[in-house]
Amino acid sequence: MPVNHLKSAPRKPRADAQRNRERLLDTAKEAFTRSGANVSLDDIAKRADVGAGTLYRHFPTREALLQAVYSTEVEKLAAAERKFAETMPPIEALQAWMLLFVDYIATKQIIAPALNTLIGNDCKVFEASGSRIIHAINGLVERAIKSGDIRPDLDPLDLLRALIGVSNVASAPDWQQSARRLVQILITGSRPISQK
Repeated sequence: MPVNHLKSAPRKPRADAQRNRERLLDTAKEAFTRSGANVSLDDIAKRADVGAGTLYRHFPTREALLQAVYSTEVEKLAAAERKFAETMPPIEALQAWMLLFVDYIATKQIIAPALNTLIGNDCKVFEASGSRIIHAINGLVERAIKSGDIRPDLDPLDLLRALIGVSNVASAPDWQQSARRLVQILITGSRPISQK
């Protein structure tokens, strides 16, 4: 009898297991953002309406949960770039993505320091996320330049640097509102002279 040497494809998670994982990630993001990275994992499980065993089955350590929340936020940014580019005019897509980036910064400010503490600064998660974010904004800006909505001399990284700069005053309670206003200012300032 011949032996089949082909490996079977990994099983997709059951639908309920996938829903539990997504609910845990959403709840963890909210809890980390509101209460800090040291929030009780058991409290996260309770708020997500799952047992602690379910949480630890998906995320055996705090580090694993922090890393998953961080990676999920980066994936949302990448997916949003694709979705916005397909469904919105170029300038609106860029603005919507930049507003989403402000939310990402808020999450990153809680999660990144905790990840640095747990696994050190040499974290592949940060390297991969940086390149995905740069790829996303480059695509959106390039599209807006081609449409004539944005000046051709605009450096996409300048937009990111400005938003990250505002987030450095995150101790101020209204920094996110300020960053959202800055998005509009940056969009207006990026338009060709004749469109301002």
